[in-house]
Amino acid sequence: MNKDFTFTIKNICLNENYHPSDNTRITTNFANLARGESRQQNLRNTLKMIDNSFNALASWDNPKGDRYSVELEIISVDIDIEDSGQTFPSIEVLKTNIIDHKTNERIEGIIGNNFSSYVRDYDFSVLLSDHNKGQSKFSIPDSFGELHGNLFKYFVNSTTYKQHFKKPPVICLSVSDNKVYHRTENQHPLLGFEYQPNESSLTEQYFKKMGLQVRYFMPPNSVAPLAFYFFGDLLNDYSNLELISTISTMETFQKIYRPEIYNANAVAGNCYQPNLKNQDHSLTQIVYDREERSKLAIKQGKFAEEHFIKPHQTVLEQWSANYAL
Repeated sequence: MNKDFTFTIKNICLNENYHPSDNTRITTNFANLARGESRQQNLRNTLKMIDNSFNALASWDNPKGDRYSVELEIISVDIDIEDSGQTFPSIEVLKTNIIDHKTNERIEGIIGNNFSSYVRDYDFSVLLSDHNKGQSKFSIPDSFGELHGNLFKYFVNSTTYKQHFKKPPVICLSVSDNKVYHRTENQHPLLGFEYQPNESSLTEQYFKKMGLQVRYFMPPNSVAPLAFYFFGDLLNDYSNLELISTISTMETFQKIYRPEIYNANAVAGNCYQPNLKNQDHSLTQIVYDREERSKLAIKQGKFAEEHFIKPHQTVLEQWSANYAL
């Protein structure tokens, strides 16, 4: 069965005037910031943190530390399964663009960065939860993540993707607090020291089904490693400025959402286990409700089940079983 699904791409600037659309997952990092009384100040402070971080890393020919600023676009991808004109919000990612104020040049950055997906919410918050109800030992359902992974690979290899973006995506996540990371001797000038985990995580396995490899690096000026998920060769496929745009954007988000790890007062050592109960950390001046976010993930997983998984189950299962690049 060689069925074509249709993708539609929409983009909106993430600036201090941003308001989440009705189709945006409200657990998404940037949407969570853009709510409530502090929304405009939250966004303004976040964007300033990103620019400061970028200039600190891109310090060459930048004596005042103000040569660059980062513009962010939210890229929303809708999918039409039955060629009916009815679409479902498939994934949402961020795209960075770099403004060089010295040359007045606008440089394309990296697509990916933040990653959100209703189907991933379904997999983790509904399917995985239901599978383990009443079980004494945690286990993973057969073919867990395969549909989501195949849809993602299909999108990245689609004509629609290639018409909009020059390079494959890079997704940057926080490290897992139940793994131990060991620093290696490998050091990159911008990504910093490479770390290796003691074992694979469920997130790693899930992203592997999306076709993505992972490497862990702690950039200069950072206090903990970040997880970089990518296709190809992370160190050689992207320019210095492209890599810096992802580091500065995603580390800023992690400082807000995971201050116990990324805004800790002590730097990760040679052997490092992240700790979300770490009290020795600083808070940013940015308001964020982490507890609300985890509750919303379940709601959004159920939304995906009701509006995407169940109505199209037969078509999706047949397509995924026969999917091959």
